[in-house]
Amino acid sequence: MTQKALIERAESVLPAGGFGNFDADIIIREGKGSRVWDEDGNEYIDYLIGSGPMILGHAHPEVLDAVREQIGKGTTFFANNPQGIELAEEICGAVACADRLRYVSTGGEADMYAMRLARAFTGRDKIMKFEGGFHGMSAEAQMSLAPEKLVNFPVAVPDSAGIPASLRDEMLIAPFNDADFARSLIGEHGDDIAGIIVEPFQRTIPPAPGFLETLRDECTKHGIVLIFDEIVTGFRFAYGGAQEYYGVTPDICTLGKIIGGGFPLAAIVGKAEIMNHFDKSKVGEDGFLMQHGTLNGNPVAAVAGLKTLEILRRPGQFEKLSANGRNLMEAMSKHLSAAGHDHRIVGEAALFDVVFTAASVRNYRDVVTADREKNTRFNASLRRHGIFKSAGKLYPSLALTDEDLEQTEAAIAEAAETL
Repeated sequence: MTQKALIERAESVLPAGGFGNFDADIIIREGKGSRVWDEDGNEYIDYLIGSGPMILGHAHPEVLDAVREQIGKGTTFFANNPQGIELAEEICGAVACADRLRYVSTGGEADMYAMRLARAFTGRDKIMKFEGGFHGMSAEAQMSLAPEKLVNFPVAVPDSAGIPASLRDEMLIAPFNDADFARSLIGEHGDDIAGIIVEPFQRTIPPAPGFLETLRDECTKHGIVLIFDEIVTGFRFAYGGAQEYYGVTPDICTLGKIIGGGFPLAAIVGKAEIMNHFDKSKVGEDGFLMQHGTLNGNPVAAVAGLKTLEILRRPGQFEKLSANGRNLMEAMSKHLSAAGHDHRIVGEAALFDVVFTAASVRNYRDVVTADREKNTRFNASLRRHGIFKSAGKLYPSLALTDEDLEQTEAAIAEAAETL
């Protein structure tokens, strides 16, 4: 069946013709290694990689073998299973803040429970987050995620219909990478703030020197739970995630994407005294945080995650990922500079993108005031030349070959010349 025919079918049954994720005008038929093919047979080098989980590439043979073996033993039980326990042990051994772990199926669930956990632990209600930070689809997370109207801080702007107006009063919004503003806001509201949730690396923006350290110090000072959203950065920036990479340890963090090896799996991990709120025998009725999920700790996802983490522990894997990323960053900067385009390559080697601006990029407002129309045309040109990526991120993977990198550089050069 042609892609056009499938798009027409999708439009008849799916709102906006899609799953609510990526561009609904492309339908991916299959993926293998570093490449994907759409329904019309067009081939692309994949820098979307499922929005991050496929760090090893698609259909990795060792992961597939582990999954096939588990499928023959059963696919879900709604009960503890050895694979989920083993994966929890591995994660708790790798992640600095992780004494205990609780599974969910999606990163959005994990972030929602993390904020609720902070409230349960502190007995406070307010949550502080950073404008432009992505933390899933809960009502709290949909405050000032991608506001078109830029209002004064710390006022929250709902990004979705259906969010109660009363929730705005429980959210405090701050600019990412402004340590002085964060310190001032926490000083004013610290006794009411349950938790501060932050992507330690916000979308593609690295933390400024001292920013994460300031959050850590202020949370300790005011008894606030510091939450790192490491759905994206966990097991990507380093085996211990962004908290290892940047050297700052939160109280709890959320993990997803890579830990499920391409299957739906996420987790909340943290200090035992906070995670105890999932255990009624330790905190009593009033402190207990109820949490259930049909697929929590799913054994198929757990074995895929275990095999993925095993491969990431092998010598040289993170060095190779960084080398792939640096190669791409350098190619992008070289060709855009040669063509005379004002731009910034923003991010780390493991995850980055280009922002078309001459100014520095430290927060959400720096991104949205850049030339987004030029970014759209740049990405469209890359797509036409066989490069598959999202509008705002480029994920390198371990499956990339020298041929992939050469083809990508050629596509970047063509896009830069024709912008």
